[in-house]
Amino acid sequence: MTLEVGARAPDFTLTGIDGRSYSLSKALEPGALALVFFKSTCGTCDLTFPYLNRLAQAYPDRRWRIWGIAQDPPDAARDYAERFGVKYPVLVDGEGYPVSQAYDPPATPTIFLVDSDGRIAYTTHGFSKADLNELSVAIAGRLGAAARLIAQKHDGQPDFKPG
Repeated sequence: MTLEVGARAPDFTLTGIDGRSYSLSKALEPGALALVFFKSTCGTCDLTFPYLNRLAQAYPDRRWRIWGIAQDPPDAARDYAERFGVKYPVLVDGEGYPVSQAYDPPATPTIFLVDSDGRIAYTTHGFSKADLNELSVAIAGRLGAAARLIAQKHDGQPDFKPG
């Protein structure tokens, strides 16, 4: 069953496409973390990643982070990250997708915002401009920053697309 707001986020350690090891519990020490579950063959993910890049650029504060979690082999995840100019860590879910099984995302992409206390604070799946802007507000609130508009209407992309 998909994790809901308020649920404890299962801890994990995965290897990134950069060869480094990434641990959820260590990453939460300075602040919140957005986990983005995706597949390189997901058209809805293709719509979402440019907005996620904008989100990462809008809040360069180190008190929050964003990680992509690929449900793909390392080479496919690396190619995808390069194609979309992803500058934040992209991790590869292991054989059998243990982290995906623990979080049970209903679609790709699925985003979980995990607070520093290890609880899910926000979740969304598919592509939704409104949800991406809500996520931006949630991150800004945690940083004490002014919220930035991440997804504008009439920018040539649909307002919503299911995953």
